[in-house]
Amino acid sequence: MIHKPSANAITRRDALRTMGCGFGYLSLASLVGQSLARAESSLDRPSWMITDKPKAKHVIFLFMNGGLSQVDSFDPKPALEKYHGQPMPGGDLQHERKTGNLMRSPFSFKKYGKSGIEVSEIFPHLAECVDDMCFVRSVYTEIPNHEPALLMMNTGANFAGRPSMGSWLTYGLGTTNKNLPGFVVLCPDVPTTVGPPLWSSAFLSPVHQGTYVADTIDKSEFDPLQLISNIHNDRFDLKAQQKEIDLVKELDELNVKSTPGSSHDPQLEATIGAMETAFRMQTEAPDVFDVRKESDATIKMYGEGSTARGCLTAARLIERGVRMVQIYYAKGDPWDHHFDIEMHRKTGRDSDQPFAALIKDLKARGLFDETIIVAGSEFGRTPVVEVGSAFMGGQTHNGRDHNPHGFTMWLAGGGFKQGFTYGATDDFGWKAVENPVHVHDIHATILYQLGIDHTKLTYHYSGRDYRLTDLAGNVVHDLIA
Repeated sequence: MIHKPSANAITRRDALRTMGCGFGYLSLASLVGQSLARAESSLDRPSWMITDKPKAKHVIFLFMNGGLSQVDSFDPKPALEKYHGQPMPGGDLQHERKTGNLMRSPFSFKKYGKSGIEVSEIFPHLAECVDDMCFVRSVYTEIPNHEPALLMMNTGANFAGRPSMGSWLTYGLGTTNKNLPGFVVLCPDVPTTVGPPLWSSAFLSPVHQGTYVADTIDKSEFDPLQLISNIHNDRFDLKAQQKEIDLVKELDELNVKSTPGSSHDPQLEATIGAMETAFRMQTEAPDVFDVRKESDATIKMYGEGSTARGCLTAARLIERGVRMVQIYYAKGDPWDHHFDIEMHRKTGRDSDQPFAALIKDLKARGLFDETIIVAGSEFGRTPVVEVGSAFMGGQTHNGRDHNPHGFTMWLAGGGFKQGFTYGATDDFGWKAVENPVHVHDIHATILYQLGIDHTKLTYHYSGRDYRLTDLAGNVVHDLIA
């Protein structure tokens, strides 16, 4: 039976449409609402949890979008030096773009720490932290294009429309701070050629979507309330906003009571939750995003630039209970150095000091053991020189093409082994040949450290159960301390 309201009745949709407090459906649907707080406080352990005491509680993903070259960073290959300028054994790689002969790295490598792990000169600060890091030199994925590879690394699928890892984490674990989003994405501008699908909640509730923050505010003009769109309204003070939220709640309750057999609308519940979170964020967000409150020594340790600001902000967010923070280097594909691999010097310099500072800072704050830092790109780069294409004007240069067959990622904290390397590519760094680790395996292992069985963290949608690792993925126990 369809309930027909009287001529003078006002529907919930009409009521929300007429309210001008600035909390739109779309702009704040990404914020974590009360449903997450209820999940967090539940006494019943969800079926996907494998332990009451996981080794880690938070994740910080340092994303070098564009494609970090493994043979120029963390996977040194003496054979490239020896056979520089000679053809790759086995002939042409038949790759995305035309490639030439083997090309040695222009960067020198040196052993560091008690573990003696070799690191390129482009990461001198991070090299001092190798005894805290776990390097996986045998990661691989399927497709050598940015868009599908980015989606795979972020959502576990080669196409858009699946929930991001951060969304799965807030869905499975809830949040420990209902005044802040559970999943935050930091970048100077909307990153990469993919953008929001990388942090989308897809078919999960909108409350699990990542909250994107463009950390581009100049220090002299810093206004934390301007970092997050629609969080603040100059027309209404907090008291007036609270009245508006209470009114929406009352309208929802009246509708349930007046319509026999009806229940709360999940979409409206999510909207109310977003409004409440945004209301609370107006008092907490200005503090947590204002990195000027850190000591001069801490700010100096991180250095200058958006990546430095993002890493320091991530530490502050994790300290406040945010479940996951993802930091992209910049808009577009800034590590995509087809033309000249020497350009890695700049992107490396911008990232090296902040990454190392994040490790040191989390240790100083007592958060290192409970926070997983994971760093990497959507794929690696070829060991051969890329020969000019129409895109580059036809000239030969010193760049490298995309390589999904074998590249390096590193993890730190969160119960992972320290001063440890795992897996290997072939003599030239082209393909993973020893202990290959798929992106699904990386995801499964991260979830495991957070106390989650990746095969059980599922959501039924469109006729079947979905999960972050799709129908694959294995926990790499050799990486775990």
